[in-house]
Amino acid sequence: MKRQNCYIYTRVSTSMQVDGYSLDAQREKLRKYAEYQEMHIAGEYSDEGKSGKNIGGRPDFQRMLDDIASGKDSIDFVLVFKLSRFGRNAADVLSSLQIMQDYGANLICVEDGIDSSKDSGKLMISVLSAVAEIERENILVQTMEGRKQKAREGKWNGGFAPYGYYLDKGELKIAEDE
Repeated sequence: MKRQNCYIYTRVSTSMQVDGYSLDAQREKLRKYAEYQEMHIAGEYSDEGKSGKNIGGRPDFQRMLDDIASGKDSIDFVLVFKLSRFGRNAADVLSSLQIMQDYGANLICVEDGIDSSKDSGKLMISVLSAVAEIERENILVQTMEGRKQKAREGKWNGGFAPYGYYLDKGELKIAEDE
C-alpha cells in the first residue's frame, strides 16, 4: 500500500490565539496525527492572524489549493486541527473542499474526527461549516457588544493612549506633564 501524502494547514485569528489554539499547538497535534497514521507530510501551510471569514485574505490557504491543483506533491489529505481552522464561511469551505476533491485530496479535521473521504464526513462538513459561520458572526457581535459596554463605562478599548493621556489598568488617565 502506498504511503499517503498530506499537507498540514493551520490558522489562527487573534481571538483564537487567546482561546488556546496557537499555531504551535495545532502543528504539534497534526504532526502527531500524521505520524500515527503513517502519513508523509509533504508541506505545511499557515495563516497567522487571519480571519476564517473568507479565503481571499489567506495567502497560504490559496497557495495550498494551488499546490494541490498543480499536483505538485500528489496529496491525499489536508490535515486541519478543527473545521473552523479550515474556514468559517460555509460556501468557501464547501467550494474549497470540492476543489481539493477534484484533484484527489480529502480533508481530515483531527479534533472533530471528520474525514471527507467518507460519506458521513461530507455530511458533517456541510453541517459544521454552517455552524462555524454562525459562530463567527456570534463572536463578532459579542466582541462589538463588549467594546460598546467598555465605552459606556468610560474604559479604553485598546491601542495606544492618545497624546495627553496614559493607561492605568485599562483606564485613560490625564498625563499632566503632557
